[in-house]
Amino acid sequence: MTTYLSPEGLEKINKELEERKTTVRDEINEKIRAAKELGDLSENSEYTEAKENQSFNEGRIEEIEAMLKDFEIIQNGKNKSAEIGVGATVLASSSYGEKEFTIVGTAEADPTKGFISNESPLGRAFLGHKKGEEVEVSTPVGLMKYKIKKIS
Repeated sequence: MTTYLSPEGLEKINKELEERKTTVRDEINEKIRAAKELGDLSENSEYTEAKENQSFNEGRIEEIEAMLKDFEIIQNGKNKSAEIGVGATVLASSSYGEKEFTIVGTAEADPTKGFISNESPLGRAFLGHKKGEEVEVSTPVGLMKYKIKKIS
């Protein structure tokens, strides 16, 4: 599945990958080495914790590498289309007032800052719609209606 990333998001992901492959790996390896020196590994909580951290780190490295095998760069706020797509910023109104959303890939989603994933219910509902149209989204509090005011 394609991962959508802004240029900034790509840079951030690459930095995280590099840090996890170098600094974090080195720190974990040092903790494992130090824990082994304490003796019996069967009852060594420091060793167990370090191995769990190692497993998490290696899993995250695999996840990032998988993202980077199939990604597409998007330009947030540079949408020239009349339809909403990934990278578009949408001004929409609902019964709660107006709010601006930027449609991003899942790797960069941060709903508290208005960055919603193209795979989220709201993101999927917006995709393909135009200014002036209404979209309905099923939410935990019920059906929400949004009117699209502006797309950029």
